[in-house]
Amino acid sequence: MKARIWGARGSLPVALTHKQIRAKLVTALEGAIGRNLDSTDKVVDYVDNHLGFEVSGTYGGNSSCVEVEAWDTDTIHEHIVLDLGSGARPLAGSKLAKYGPGKPQTYHVFMSHLHWDHIMGFPFFTPAYIPGNRIIIYGCHKDLETAFRRQQEPISFPVGFQQLGATIEFVQLTPGVPQQVRDVTVTAKLQLHAGDSYGYRLEQGGKTLIYSTDSEHKLDNAAERVAFVDFFRDADLVIFDAMYSLADSISVKADWGHSSNVVGVELCQLAGVHKLCLFHHEPIYDDAQISRVLAETRRYAEITGEAPLEIVSAYDGMEIAL
Repeated sequence: MKARIWGARGSLPVALTHKQIRAKLVTALEGAIGRNLDSTDKVVDYVDNHLGFEVSGTYGGNSSCVEVEAWDTDTIHEHIVLDLGSGARPLAGSKLAKYGPGKPQTYHVFMSHLHWDHIMGFPFFTPAYIPGNRIIIYGCHKDLETAFRRQQEPISFPVGFQQLGATIEFVQLTPGVPQQVRDVTVTAKLQLHAGDSYGYRLEQGGKTLIYSTDSEHKLDNAAERVAFVDFFRDADLVIFDAMYSLADSISVKADWGHSSNVVGVELCQLAGVHKLCLFHHEPIYDDAQISRVLAETRRYAEITGEAPLEIVSAYDGMEIAL
């Protein structure tokens, strides 16, 4: 099983500004002074091995969308997608474009919730326009179908839902009741968020992936803490909403429906998780700020953990093999 991050931002998409790109260029060129970068190989080595990711790359700006590759999709024409934020557009454009008309595919889409940043990519999800495709949208919300149809009404979008060429189906899930997708078992869990959200536990061949975004964790709720530790138990990878600092999540942004890097570490340590992926980045954070959060999170885990916990920060285009 492999996770591909196509959208890692929270709340709304963002883009690098002229000022931010200029700052990266200045930092990179300053660091190049005296390095005698007179060949392509030297330049590539400098960019890849001497610049921090916050300078040489970017965490990206698309809102939540994660592809789960559970089998060879060139042989088995079925795909698993978690949420359809704006990251669904590059997923369709770069990864799924080869499956055009005449190559029918089935897409299993599991929705954490129905807020706009998690469904806004659907009108630009090319597979939905291709006859012969089958798109099955799973979720625990009773208004699942309504949300998707409403955002394509004429006042909001020029292409109506009824004009989509693919067969679109909606499946209502019950939290705690497993849903089978070939040999992948998917189980939903209710999370604390305005209007409710649901995390997903995906299990296949002894590997476990947790997708838990848009979830607030109250530190004084012991029962909820135990429930999430059980949900995360022994996972190979937890993709976790770490939008806020702990201080913000329990003060000025309490009840906003999101969590922190510190809570993510503590839950994963208690659950025996192997790898934690910080996700749903605050849209006002630039690449340098996200890198600082990652470094601080790793230090915190080293100080507090008895067993090693690998920690990464999600970026658009990231691949994580389990």
